[in-house]
Amino acid sequence: MSDTFEVVRHPRARRARLTFDPASGRARLVLPARAALKPALAWARGKSQWLDEQRAGLPQARPFVSGAAIEVADERLELLWRPGSRRTLTRDGYRLVGEGPPETLARRVEAWLRRASLDLLTRETTEFAAKAGVSVAKVMVGDPRGRWGSCSGSGAIRYSWRLVLAPGWVRRATVAHEVAHRVHMDHGPAFHALVRDLLEEDPTPARAWLRTHGAGLHWIGRSSSS
Repeated sequence: MSDTFEVVRHPRARRARLTFDPASGRARLVLPARAALKPALAWARGKSQWLDEQRAGLPQARPFVSGAAIEVADERLELLWRPGSRRTLTRDGYRLVGEGPPETLARRVEAWLRRASLDLLTRETTEFAAKAGVSVAKVMVGDPRGRWGSCSGSGAIRYSWRLVLAPGWVRRATVAHEVAHRVHMDHGPAFHALVRDLLEEDPTPARAWLRTHGAGLHWIGRSSSS
């Protein structure tokens, strides 16, 4: 790190470039492999006003604390901590209840959400795969910053677990997109036609929603200092 941005040298970079990632709140100075560092740093420091504007527009952090509410698979759940010795979170109607050390609540809520996301995305992937007449070797979830899903040549599909926090129509469009890659491993016209057929509606609004609101999903469960 240098000052308020990360310095990265990239073999294919042709000039200095300053980027800002709203999902992480981090700035990055990308340089050609042999570019001089000192003038590039001076140039990047001259962009402080732009960086301040980007940081001012970051989504609001929404930590997992007692009393907070989150949208999970289109249902609003309230997080509740109470004294007790039970370490497993329990769902009580529209409340997600945790006991034990309060400092462990956030970690356990994320683990619960990951399991819920994997279960839901597995079911929906199976649904769309049957519709497309393809098989999926495995469904996994992770927490990538740059993509919401990926399909490997081996037939495994990996999603961001945070899709469970997105509206259902957005999540399902992402699943249809990845399943369609089991037929077409490119983004040509046939691929896009298959996504639309699987979803039975235009997936464009879902992609637009993720471009506009997707960064905010990465701030759910984070404190302002993380």
